[in-house]
Amino acid sequence: MTLQESGEMYLETIYVLSQKYKDVRAIDVGEYMGYSKPSVSRAVGLLKSGGYLVADDLGHLSLTEAGVEVAAKIYERHTMLTRYLQMLGVSAETAAEDACKMEHIISDESFNAIKKHVSEMEKMHGKA
Repeated sequence: MTLQESGEMYLETIYVLSQKYKDVRAIDVGEYMGYSKPSVSRAVGLLKSGGYLVADDLGHLSLTEAGVEVAAKIYERHTMLTRYLQMLGVSAETAAEDACKMEHIISDESFNAIKKHVSEMEKMHGKA
């Protein structure tokens, strides 16, 4: 199953919420993303059938190994691209918004080049 941008966003949200809270439910995802219950329910169903997500009897959501892999990749892209844009002088809010758009379409090659550049810049400025 090839994930679309929206699926990646849901996985990233569940990943982020699971870092903060012991249990993550669909309602938490909806509140965080500002989406309706039916939208979240549909996405959760698709992610479950795709093997990215499981839910227990109480409705607590957990990422599968495949789900964690995708979510961690997207989250890393988001945080790295946000940092990079801020280093260029972009405001924090705009950098986060733009990174959210870029994280889904940037190639691995371009992302790895940016990641390397950010790392080198942080070393030069003593932030590594």
